[in-house]
Amino acid sequence: MRKILIALAVTVAVSSPALANEARVEARGGVIWSDGDSQDFWGMAAGYDFDLGEKAFAGLEVSGDKIGTSGTKVAFGVTGRLGAKVSEKGKLFVDGGYTTEPCDLCEGSMHAGVGFEQGFGNNLYGKVGYRHFFTGNGFSDSDAVTVGLGIKF
Repeated sequence: MRKILIALAVTVAVSSPALANEARVEARGGVIWSDGDSQDFWGMAAGYDFDLGEKAFAGLEVSGDKIGTSGTKVAFGVTGRLGAKVSEKGKLFVDGGYTTEPCDLCEGSMHAGVGFEQGFGNNLYGKVGYRHFFTGNGFSDSDAVTVGLGIKF
C-alpha cells in the first residue's frame, strides 16, 4: 500500500504542474494519545496543493514529526489531501497516507484525518487537524490533534 501511495504522489506531482495553486511549509505541534497515555509532539511539513476548479483542491504533503519523550525518533509521513475552498482563505480537507515508525520497537501506520486551514494575509496560514493512526500487528491505534503555522508561496 505504501508503494501505491508514493507512486500516486509522484504521478500527480509530475503530471500536473500547470494546475499548481500553492506550495507551503509549516511548523506544527500537538498531542498524540493511545491507551490512556498522551504525549506532545512537534514537527514540520511541506506540501503542494493543486486546484481542482474554483472550489476544490487536492494536495500532497511530506512531514517529519517527533514525539516529545525519550526513546522516540522522527516519524516521516507522506499524505494526500482532498478538500473544498470554503471561503476566500479557508480550506476544509480530508487526508490520508502513511507514517513510518516513531520508535525502534514501534510499527509504521496508515493514517486518515480531517482538518481546516485558514489564511492570514497574503502568505501566512494556520491549520488545525485531527488524525487517526491505524497501526495493527498487536499495537494500539493512536489519535492526534495538530495545530500548525505556515507560509504559502
